[in-house]
Amino acid sequence: MKKSQVSPLLALILTVGGIAFSGSVIAAPDVPAAPAIGSTIEDFSLPDADGKEHTLNSLKGKNGSVLIFVSVQCPVSNAYNERMEKLAQDYKAKGINVIGINPNTSETADAVKAHALANKLTFPIVKDPGNKIADRLGATVTPEAYFLDANNKLIYQGRLDNSRNGDSITSNDLRDAMDATLAGNSVKTTMAKAFGCAIKRA
Repeated sequence: MKKSQVSPLLALILTVGGIAFSGSVIAAPDVPAAPAIGSTIEDFSLPDADGKEHTLNSLKGKNGSVLIFVSVQCPVSNAYNERMEKLAQDYKAKGINVIGINPNTSETADAVKAHALANKLTFPIVKDPGNKIADRLGATVTPEAYFLDANNKLIYQGRLDNSRNGDSITSNDLRDAMDATLAGNSVKTTMAKAFGCAIKRA
């Protein structure tokens, strides 16, 4: 008697739980696929924290650019602040410019500006309203990097390195790709899965 009463109740709980779980999965936003390595990224225009529009071609260096999707609040992105600034300084003289892109709808332009000042980030950081460029490039997390050559051809996509906190770096994937390209050599690792905080999409 008790068994027949418990079973329907258990079934109901499992059913409701399954619906709730299923709903959470369905609710996750669809992220377009990233362009293939070797694809040419078309020029685009995004506003900086003061509302001034900048094109990719106006911000890139003579030897290329590195687009890094960044965040104000993400602890993983913030753990990379010093490394991103160092990257920008090291490669600016080599003709590759670092460009930060903030795609999070939850982070205002004022917050982006204040964050850059507080963390002494000197490379340009633009906002991505409606995360249109994040969608075009298939970016999913902050930080996530895209290295483009002088002709805006995608050479590398993914993490900057393999260490969240920077204390045990054994693979400098992004720098290796940049150095190989500057030396006229082929890039051994063209993709390395990025890790961080999910982009807060519109």
